[in-house]
Amino acid sequence: PIPLIPPIPPLYQTAAVGCQNASLALQRAGKEMKRPRSQKGDRGTVPAEDPSADRDGGNDDKNNVNEGDNIDDYDEENEEIDDDDDGGEDDEEEEDEDMESSEDEAQNLAELSDSEDDVGERNRIGNVPLEWYDGEDHIGYNIKGEKIIRKVQGDAVDDFLSRTDDPNRWRTVYDKLNDEKMVLSKEEMDIVHRIRQGKFPSRAFDPYEDYGVTYEPILESLHNETAPKRNFVPSKHEEMLVAKMVRAIRNGWIRKGEDEPPKPKTYLLWDNAESTKSLPQYHIPAPKMKLPGHAESYNPPAEYLPTEEEKAKWSMEAPEDRPYDFIPTKHSSLREVPGFDDLIKQRFERCLDLYLCPRARRRRLNIDPETLIPKLPKPNTLKPFPTECMVIYEGHEDRVRTISVSPDGQWLASGSDDKSVKIWETMTGRCIRTILFEEIIDAVAWNPNPDTPVLAIATEDHITLLHTGTGTKEQEDRVSEFLSAESEEENPKITWHSEKDGILKKMVIDVKKRMRSLVWHARGDYFASASQDSSALSVQIHRLSKTKTLVPFSKSKGYVQRVDFHPTKPFFFLATKRHVRVYNLTKQEMVKVLQCPARWISSISIHPQGDNLIVGSYDCRVCWYDMDLSHRPYKSLKYHDKAVRQVNMHRRYPLFASASDDGKLLIFHGKVFEDLLTNPLIVPVKILKAHDPVEGLGILDCIFHPTQPWIFSSGADKKIKLFC
Repeated sequence: PIPLIPPIPPLYQTAAVGCQNASLALQRAGKEMKRPRSQKGDRGTVPAEDPSADRDGGNDDKNNVNEGDNIDDYDEENEEIDDDDDGGEDDEEEEDEDMESSEDEAQNLAELSDSEDDVGERNRIGNVPLEWYDGEDHIGYNIKGEKIIRKVQGDAVDDFLSRTDDPNRWRTVYDKLNDEKMVLSKEEMDIVHRIRQGKFPSRAFDPYEDYGVTYEPILESLHNETAPKRNFVPSKHEEMLVAKMVRAIRNGWIRKGEDEPPKPKTYLLWDNAESTKSLPQYHIPAPKMKLPGHAESYNPPAEYLPTEEEKAKWSMEAPEDRPYDFIPTKHSSLREVPGFDDLIKQRFERCLDLYLCPRARRRRLNIDPETLIPKLPKPNTLKPFPTECMVIYEGHEDRVRTISVSPDGQWLASGSDDKSVKIWETMTGRCIRTILFEEIIDAVAWNPNPDTPVLAIATEDHITLLHTGTGTKEQEDRVSEFLSAESEEENPKITWHSEKDGILKKMVIDVKKRMRSLVWHARGDYFASASQDSSALSVQIHRLSKTKTLVPFSKSKGYVQRVDFHPTKPFFFLATKRHVRVYNLTKQEMVKVLQCPARWISSISIHPQGDNLIVGSYDCRVCWYDMDLSHRPYKSLKYHDKAVRQVNMHRRYPLFASASDDGKLLIFHGKVFEDLLTNPLIVPVKILKAHDPVEGLGILDCIFHPTQPWIFSSGADKKIKLFC
């Protein structure tokens, strides 16, 4: 005979037979539920339905009883049917039908199991990690032993499209075992929501259901003994106890407890020390002593025995700096080891450590150090910026204190302690002109207006406006008119007078102060000068077209370090030792005060848009200010080892630099976004070793090229360098 199902291994044979019997029983029960039940009585038996109709899917309305019909009416319609004949035929037909259905169900048992597995778990790998199949093209095996091929996973675009197009995307989950996506039904979503809310998964479950436990009281005792007499006589012991309590109440020994007043809702925190809850006490064990090593042995190895030089060095060192508080010594036996002189002292210090050493429980934070480092772009992606020295300007005999570039970037002016000003050609490094003075040059500033080639030079107590000789004839005539005009100065302390230096003319302003800083306005008509003292004349604003000087402050504002103009607005910046004040020249009032964490400000530079400012200080810091954000620095940079002498911002490129006495010139990428919600991006991109420090002084000044990403630097080594 041919088996109804494929051969099954002996280990699973019992389970398979049980599943087969259970499946047949369930299907037979379903057949019986569809068939009308037989009702025996005086009227006979209800006829069963035609078996052919069940197989062929015939009319159920003719052979079956409707749900709303009455059984009695059905019996009255079929009273005339003979019970014996029809009942016997129905029994035979039922037996034939059951035999045929059992054979079909047994033959399709494997198929039924496969169809049920499709709904559940198709992957039959058991309790095996799925990581074992990562390198394979399949994820496991089905019930027939065939490979389940891995499905192609979509990319981020497919995920985005399914998220927007698929309405069931929000309730779709991924079955990693079977490698398929499943859409949860409403009932399953309801179960998930109830579990998340901490409720029972099923709504039909009642956790407070009354179990309905009933019992009947026992009317008769468990034994037939008669009750003793003591059950009916009052207790003398209880009588004595009650009499004692009555006597105590009469004598006032027991009083009624008074109601405590309600506690206020607000109370003093430290009013009662007993009310404060004590913190839990954790036992922290004492630190253990270091275990003895080979050096503490009475017979240490030869490499642990010190030489005479090491013994002399040990005796010269301080007790806390010695590696051991004894000298390792070799003995032939333990009996020859002498007593330790510092034993009592050592034990006493150990007791002090146990008694006085504070011990606290510290929680260790498991933080990845890489997550604390901000992610910055690579410097190669932020080019262009200066990287190499291309031109060296040599000719000064002393330290070069200040430099300035013409508006077109073709000429460079430098002032030195050798009392000379030189004008260089930037591309070739050739000196085209040298101007000698009687005092040390403190500052030089080239007029930013290309139609007015004028150079301002600050010496001991004078400011000299000099024709550079680098412009056209029309520009020279215009400059000559400015420098030969009569002064309209009304202040008797400040005088303007014109002089002639050979062919070229110059204008000298007697300012009565040693000006350390010179800066021009962007339009080239005004320039400001500042001296590092606390007098009213320490800050002066000069106008070239009117040959007139304005003193904006009547009182001292402190030790002024630097001054500067806003690129587009009528604002004036004044830097003292610890603060940077911003004034509105039109309204003649102070707008803002920027607080600097540095002790002594050395230089300032304003962003071309005017909303950001960088400040250098003598305590090795460079502070970036976002004036729209706060009066405190947005970021403080400390990359130099010595004082920062100069900071400068490029007018076209997102670059700024800082020069220090350590001889290093640091180049930063500083980008300001138009979006006010985005913070500025500050990235250090290059460290240039520009100059060698001489007598503690390194780089004294630096300035960017007006049109190219180049930078000039001057130092105490009498050199000027151009980095491209």
